[in-house]
Amino acid sequence: MGLLAAFLAALLMSAPALAAEGNVERGEEIYTRCLACHALPHNRVGPRHCGLFGRKAGTVPNYAYSPAMKKYGVTWTEETLDHFIENPLKTVPGTKMGYAGVKDPQERADLIAYLKKANGDPMTCE
Repeated sequence: MGLLAAFLAALLMSAPALAAEGNVERGEEIYTRCLACHALPHNRVGPRHCGLFGRKAGTVPNYAYSPAMKKYGVTWTEETLDHFIENPLKTVPGTKMGYAGVKDPQERADLIAYLKKANGDPMTCE
């Protein structure tokens, strides 16, 4: 039994940490940082965030993406968004998004929780 316990402990330590559960209210506060360039229902300097989850990166109609973002090719999920917003410039070199990113994992989880809630709200994203 000791060998099995050691194996399981090693396996758990090598697995990536699960993202923290997000706080929607705190995420809404964090989203105010995004408002300089983004809006939920419409494009601004950056593309709109309504319809974000499940959408392929670089595909919002009537938005002029960088060639790098058009080639990025991911579909936005909690995981892909978390990776991108941690360091957009490193994740997609050549992106037009000149933001250094959200380094704190809890802040990213909170922001993603807010975006998921906002995307599910017909009053915000029709």
